[in-house]
Amino acid sequence: MTVTELLPLIGIPIVVAGFAFKFNPLLVVTVAGLATGLSVGMDLGTLLETFGEKFVNSRSLATFLLILPVIGLLESYGLKERAQDWIASLANATSARILMLYFVLRQGLGALGLTYIGGQAQTVRPLLAPMVEGAAVAKYGELPLPIRDKIRAHAAACDNIAVFFGEDIFIAFGAVLLMDAFLKENGITNIEPLHLGLWAIPTAIAALIIHMARLTRLDASIRRDVEAWKKSEGAEVTA
Repeated sequence: MTVTELLPLIGIPIVVAGFAFKFNPLLVVTVAGLATGLSVGMDLGTLLETFGEKFVNSRSLATFLLILPVIGLLESYGLKERAQDWIASLANATSARILMLYFVLRQGLGALGLTYIGGQAQTVRPLLAPMVEGAAVAKYGELPLPIRDKIRAHAAACDNIAVFFGEDIFIAFGAVLLMDAFLKENGITNIEPLHLGLWAIPTAIAALIIHMARLTRLDASIRRDVEAWKKSEGAEVTA
């Protein structure tokens, strides 16, 4: 393979280096896109036109222009605090149980193609993470930042894993259609998107079982962390 053939891949090391040095992600991706386009012979005007077209046609545009400002407005009026207070009033609510319920709902909706109902910006940050934190605070009292960060990480992971393995079941999902097109281009014509979706079900079930098993240990893990923290602070665990 010649250097000329490798030039279109220049965007990959740019992205890796940009993220490694913690540059602005939007800037890194933009530079990588520009470098890739110029390396394959696109003129600057065509490249900028392509950027604009893809941006305008992107379904995520609605997320940035509509959903995020609404979430920000709700947060400014105490959305997180109300979510935490509501969870604290439920006696049987625990961090693990909340995440288990969310995982099942998120994966089920993802399998139906409703991937934009949840998400990190729309649901995890303003609602799910505060609710999971609220359950832990109601049980153990005020928590230090490291434990809160651990709970938030579990909430984010729960969303990512659930939608990642759930959306592949939906036959009109972009990745499924991409795989179908790739197979047909390479002469494999006896596989339809429905088949790909059906074969994704065992993997989704396995992800569900594995993550449920992982979450069953979360409450005990939080308790151990709280005990260790309060022991170092000379306090007693209240629950």
